[in-house]
Amino acid sequence: MELGTGRQERRGRSVQPYASNPAESRGRRFVEEESVFRSCYQRDRDRIIHASAFRRLKHKTQVFIEHEGDYFRTRLTHSIEVAQVARTIAGALGLNQELTEALALAHDLGHPPFGHTGEDALALLMAPYGGFDHNAQAIRIVTTLERHYADFDGLNLTWETLEGLAKHNGPVARPFPWALAACNAEIDLELETYSSAEAQVAALADDIAYNHHDLHDGLRAELFSTDELAELPILDRCFAEVDQRYPDLNYYRRRHEALRRFFGVLVEDVIAVAQSRLEILAPRSVADIRHATHAVVQFSPDVFEQLQDIRAFLFTRMYRAPTVIEMRKQVTAVIEDLFPFLLANPDKLPKQWRKDVEAAQDETALARIVSDYISGMTDRFALQCHRDWVLGAQAAE
Repeated sequence: MELGTGRQERRGRSVQPYASNPAESRGRRFVEEESVFRSCYQRDRDRIIHASAFRRLKHKTQVFIEHEGDYFRTRLTHSIEVAQVARTIAGALGLNQELTEALALAHDLGHPPFGHTGEDALALLMAPYGGFDHNAQAIRIVTTLERHYADFDGLNLTWETLEGLAKHNGPVARPFPWALAACNAEIDLELETYSSAEAQVAALADDIAYNHHDLHDGLRAELFSTDELAELPILDRCFAEVDQRYPDLNYYRRRHEALRRFFGVLVEDVIAVAQSRLEILAPRSVADIRHATHAVVQFSPDVFEQLQDIRAFLFTRMYRAPTVIEMRKQVTAVIEDLFPFLLANPDKLPKQWRKDVEAAQDETALARIVSDYISGMTDRFALQCHRDWVLGAQAAE
């Protein structure tokens, strides 16, 4: 299906010829008159911010369950941090900042409650019905599940935003996840090529943000000490610089200063590598970026290798900490209980879901509706439903 371009947007031309230009957008699935005051990518960003799925990120897990503490990152605060990093890098590289920001804000829309633990549980439950993947679910949300507009389902985002969401982590291997395959059957997203430079920036900004804030949250949760952090690669240099400049700094300010320097090292590394790769590739269009033989936005080999050591530390000391493992078991059980319960009792779904349930022609279609509903839950709502429905039913037996 060809996308309708509507009125051509002539504002907001990007600095570099390989940047995504709103005036050259491939348009939207449903033709709309574009905004007088905003470029098409600004409008995409704004629609994402106003989406119900975006608001629900406030109460969805990043690493710690949302109710465990007010200071830990949630999916929403993580997404805002990713957008800040992404705009900085995009600006330095002469890319379209509005498209980059839209992709950064939307990249986690498809995450279910309880973070990757919830995704793992839902993926296993959905294995007989086509599987579950949070990236593909994000596409499903913005093309189908957000139902607020009179003329269409979804947000009717531009082709470039859909493409960036689908493959910001690189070309998508076959077989495509079912939700992504369904979208791609109607809108060819060229899944086997690289994405735009803006989408690549959003992906690396995600890596930078979580590597930084997971260290910060792990310290706040007292899963490891500042001294242990100061022995890790990259961070050792950051702490040494802080200690030399501020020898009498208290421990809280000391670690904050070190972590902000760590943050800066990662951002500056990505910008330097991208500038070098772009100079060598000398792309004259976005198509040159998409059809390159490698991603142009990456960490340097040295920084990437050092980040592997940091990630290994986080995996052992944070993601697999005993308290986190115990919570993972508990929330996995919640998903494992809710899925078969709703499959057997679809009448528990809200009224606006009933037409979809009535239209479901087989168990696979019903399972996908249940998966859509559960994946849209916040942490606290999933726990409430489990308590009211599953535990309530067990108590009544």
